[in-house]
Amino acid sequence: MTPDLIMTIGQRALETTILLAAPLLLTALLVGLLVGVFQAATQINEMTLSFIPKLVGMAVALVVAGPWMLKVIVSYTRDLFESVPGLIG
Repeated sequence: MTPDLIMTIGQRALETTILLAAPLLLTALLVGLLVGVFQAATQINEMTLSFIPKLVGMAVALVVAGPWMLKVIVSYTRDLFESVPGLIG
């Protein structure tokens, strides 16, 4: 097992993590921005107002992007398990 191989595995793991987190993080960012603009426009300073829309947005994002996210993680895991014999010796 060479250092280059370990770096490649780590890099691929980080790329997969970013790919899986991006839809949920972007959804939370956009919903939070929209709620913040709404709160600024209406001068409603309720801290819990942004929680429910973010929760609903994240649920919708999981429903929409869930199958793709599952396919990405299963593909990564399958590739990693298939490469184990080559990593050992």
